[in-house]
Formats: sequence, C-alpha cells, structure tokens
Amino acid sequence: MAKTLELEFATEFGKLARLSVENPKEPIEEAVVKAAMEEMIASGVFTSTNGNFASVKGARVIDRNVTEYEII
Repeated sequence: MAKTLELEFATEFGKLARLSVENPKEPIEEAVVKAAMEEMIASGVFTSTNGNFASVKGARVIDRNVTEYEII
C-alpha cells in the first residue's frame, strides 16, 4: 500500500498546480498541511509551468493498493 499526499495550489494565472509527497507522516493534520502550504507560497521557492503558486486550493491523500501475481 502506497500513500501520496497531493497538495493543490492555484497559480498566479488562475491555473492549478500540484505537488506530491510520497509516504507522508501520519496522522495528517489539516492545519499543519495548510500552514506548510502557505509557507511554500510565501517563500516563492516553488513554481510550475502554470506560474508561481498563489493560494492554497486543497490537499488529499491518495491511497494505492497494488497486488502482484506471479504468472508462470
């Protein structure tokens, strides 16, 4: 089972940009995630092809289960 925390930002051009964090520390606290996202925006370190991060849009955890079968 693999989990990914996906952070969604609105950019300066009104587009959507996503940043993924593999295997996030749990439990995930919404207030902590929002504060971290706001710090990312304020620092100006991250950008995308859609422009600089401008505001917090949302966050979600994607939980993926993979079952492999050995086929002989």
